[in-house]
Amino acid sequence: MNEALPWLLALQLLATLSLVGLIWTIQIVHYPLFSRVGEDGFVGYQEAHMRAIGPLVGPLMLVEALVVVVLAVMRPDALSLLGLALLVVIWVSTAFIQVPCHRILTERFDERAHRRLVSSNWIRTVAWTLRGLVSLFMVPFLTGS
Repeated sequence: MNEALPWLLALQLLATLSLVGLIWTIQIVHYPLFSRVGEDGFVGYQEAHMRAIGPLVGPLMLVEALVVVVLAVMRPDALSLLGLALLVVIWVSTAFIQVPCHRILTERFDERAHRRLVSSNWIRTVAWTLRGLVSLFMVPFLTGS
């Protein structure tokens, strides 16, 4: 299984760093602009956002999750376990905070749900940024370089 390690690390870097860039774009640009769409066109805009972002984020998140779990099982060291813990934070935040906000916003623009979405998304932004750093640190550590 050690022969698979460089490939797993490459997949982790690709998925995680892609998600880091994406989450910062969403946090700084995309989510704040939701409030400027206007109430009349907001539901359609929100639905279009969900349709467009899902095929981009979904596969990356699934690849990242699979690789993180495999690495944590293969090499249950501090970096692998930290990466797994950060991933749990991201998935729990997504499921219990951001997804419910998006559900409200698919029905109507709700200022409170929008504020909660933008402010709570910092949880994922920080966690994914830390995951990106962990992923970068894992390359030389796990390959023995």
